[in-house]
Amino acid sequence: MTSASSRWRSLLVPGLATLVALAILCTLGIWQLQRKAWKEDLIGQIESRAYGEAGEILPPERWTAWDPARDEFRKVRVSGTLLNELETPVYGLAPGQRGAPVQGFYLMTPLRLASGSVVMVNRGFVPTELREPSSRPDKPPENPVTVTGLVRAPEERNAFTPTDDPARKSWYSRDPQAIARANGLERVAPFYIEADASPNPGGWPKGGQTRLELPNSHLQYAVTWFGIGLTLIGVFGAFAFRRLKGPVAPSDTPDFR
Repeated sequence: MTSASSRWRSLLVPGLATLVALAILCTLGIWQLQRKAWKEDLIGQIESRAYGEAGEILPPERWTAWDPARDEFRKVRVSGTLLNELETPVYGLAPGQRGAPVQGFYLMTPLRLASGSVVMVNRGFVPTELREPSSRPDKPPENPVTVTGLVRAPEERNAFTPTDDPARKSWYSRDPQAIARANGLERVAPFYIEADASPNPGGWPKGGQTRLELPNSHLQYAVTWFGIGLTLIGVFGAFAFRRLKGPVAPSDTPDFR
């Protein structure tokens, strides 16, 4: 017969494993709730800034005070001279047919303002075969130009972002300051402007690539993780009950003979 103390000891390892798994599940659930709050704040920023009449960009003398939390996604209109000879293709993906992503490049082009300062403009997306200007149907728009679009913060890198190689003109992050340094430009804005979907000559590049309607399923994910945690508690509870109950000892079995 198994003693009660040995039965309790037999629950030690499964209990510790259950606690570790439960801690991971709760952490994932809490993280999803935090992501939900972040996503709702982002959606609120977009809805309050990206629509309506276009305004002016932050003046160059205030660029050092630019704050993405306060200024990103604002709809703006700016005029100047596109430095088309310094166009920089940055590798990226764009939505394709039936949701399949299309590989290609975002064309980052410096726009020189009347003050002499420079704002980087993401003119839009081109598929890989149109990376070179000579392969496109028409030439870029003639200067001076007026660009309407959204103010965007530099693209954040992660562990999977390849390293840029300016010498080979291989870029993987829409970072206006880094692209400006590689092209010898000074007085460059810390943000860039993502051009809207206004048609370009020949139809390329395709602007308006910023997704303004963001999915927000984080509450569903959080409920899923917490639900799995509750299920785990139930499974361990049933397991522990059966283990502690154990088989009935022969001496405790009633003799009905």
